[in-house]
Amino acid sequence: MKRLFGNLVLAGLAIAVLAFFAAPAVGFFAIRSAAEANDVAGLSRLIDFGAVRQSLRPQLAGRPEAMAPAPSFLEDPIGAFRRQLDQQNPLQRQPDANAYLTPAALSALLRGEGRYASQRTVAQTPPGTKVRKPWPRPAYWSVNRVRMAVADQGGSRTLFTFERRGPFEWKLVHIGLPEGVSPLGSPSQTEARP
Repeated sequence: MKRLFGNLVLAGLAIAVLAFFAAPAVGFFAIRSAAEANDVAGLSRLIDFGAVRQSLRPQLAGRPEAMAPAPSFLEDPIGAFRRQLDQQNPLQRQPDANAYLTPAALSALLRGEGRYASQRTVAQTPPGTKVRKPWPRPAYWSVNRVRMAVADQGGSRTLFTFERRGPFEWKLVHIGLPEGVSPLGSPSQTEARP
């Protein structure tokens, strides 16, 4: 009886560990599924839209610090103060990060379309059309943060950073676009966005 109980405890622990490490990948595929289904409510549960907008704006403006983590006040007080001023300056015209946060654009980003995802206006594809859905590859893994990469056919990688918000809850907090210039023109902003 003790041996059976011990085996059950070990099996339960193994399942919990596997679920803990698989949760970010499950979150990635849940976002892809919600984006393809145009499920705005589902996307809002899986994505921290404020953090993702904040991560996209410097990349769209072509600023080199976009891919670097935000400096903390203790490590770099001048850099942290400068970043705070940049974020609060209403006179600067901010790039339209919302073009990448529509369900259609998110679906395209998760398929590896990179900077061209902002031009997508329809999330659903016609029946019978084969759509490329690459598997994400882990680029960084820690207890509280996971970064996954999706490569396009040319090898450019779009990075998705997930942050742990609970034992098995992960939210998308950062999207790293491939290097380059965003295409001109943006889709109409008539789609629902959180």
